[in-house]
Amino acid sequence: MSVQAVVFDLDGVLIDSEPVWEEVRRAYVADHGGQWLPDTQERLMGMNTTEWAGYLSADLIEGVTPDEVAYEVIDRMSQRYAERLPLLPGAEDAVRRMAAERPLGLASSSPRALIDLVLGKLGVEGLFRATVSTEEVDRGKPAPDGYLAAAARMEVPATACAAIEDSSNGLRSAHAAGMLVVAVPRPAHPPAPDALALAAHVLDDLDALTPGLVDRLAAEPRPAT
Repeated sequence: MSVQAVVFDLDGVLIDSEPVWEEVRRAYVADHGGQWLPDTQERLMGMNTTEWAGYLSADLIEGVTPDEVAYEVIDRMSQRYAERLPLLPGAEDAVRRMAAERPLGLASSSPRALIDLVLGKLGVEGLFRATVSTEEVDRGKPAPDGYLAAAARMEVPATACAAIEDSSNGLRSAHAAGMLVVAVPRPAHPPAPDALALAAHVLDDLDALTPGLVDRLAAEPRPAT
């Protein structure tokens, strides 16, 4: 099937946000007398707002509600992004290059407020036909809900979409939605081998992401489930 639309992830694909999320949430946990565990960052990747706020309030700190955790952490993230947006090399050019050929969607674990802030600061919000935060669907990544919602809002079958992802849970999510998956892994947080194997192609950076590449991949057999 040909690729009719491209769906980007946000964190780790367009912006180098994972270090910022980790720093902000670590500081929040420390400020509230909690303890950051060795596997905490890995567990948090791909969780939607309800999931990570619930995890922090239930497992790492005491005396705060998930709503309080979410509000304060998102507020701190907004302040950091307002000061400096951690844009990844080639991100804006890749978005504009792909938008010139196909409708774009976005499926992100970030809350709606941060998605809108980032795309607005980049000046590319008008290039996306649909944007979905996994806080707006029932389940976060690795469940396919966010990617399926993005495809539905674009009125394109999920199987006719290519997804651009970096993390283990993101790769699993896009593949479970039936999308052609292109991986752009971050060296600081490499995906698990089994998740990376779900990608039809692995890129070193976004400069290599082109409409021609997507066309070529669409003509090849996709990795099995």
